[in-house]
Amino acid sequence: MSTDKAYILMGIKHSGKSTQGRFLADYLKCLFFDVDEIIQKNTGKSAREYYTENGPVAFMALEEAICEKLTLTYKGQQVVVSTGGGICDNAPAITHLRNLGKFVYIQVSEETACDRIMKKAMRLSDGTWKGLPAYINNRKPANEKEAREIFSEFYAARTEIYENIADITIPVKNASKEENFEELKKVLSI
Repeated sequence: MSTDKAYILMGIKHSGKSTQGRFLADYLKCLFFDVDEIIQKNTGKSAREYYTENGPVAFMALEEAICEKLTLTYKGQQVVVSTGGGICDNAPAITHLRNLGKFVYIQVSEETACDRIMKKAMRLSDGTWKGLPAYINNRKPANEKEAREIFSEFYAARTEIYENIADITIPVKNASKEENFEELKKVLSI
């Protein structure tokens, strides 16, 4: 059984961080925290809404404050934390969480992640999109092919950052949540 105290899960949107984090916390019989859910609870807005309405500086300050509080409150305890996909761009938040535990990169294939994003997206009659992440939507893709190309660039850049931060990388497949959790347990040696 692993003696690691805390696991901080990170990865691209729709990689399964929250789902795997809940499974892991249940398995370890410890507390689970989802940074995006804490943002929602504290502000009454989803992380995406808060970011859109308040901008990146305010969003990152809130995200950092949450990560600092988690670290101050739970350092030395066994907990599991699921981060938002953009945590890798928030160096102060990363620094706080590094003091809490190990970073686990939930690595999903580009195709799987993009398929999951596009499944929730909808092209509106005025040519805009609903449900796309801001980093795609802000570039105003004309069609799904363009949206996928934008995602591909973003995925490549983010993958490099996640790999540089991660203590442990867990490649997940386009498989059931339970199958991916078995792989997570195997890689973490728990």
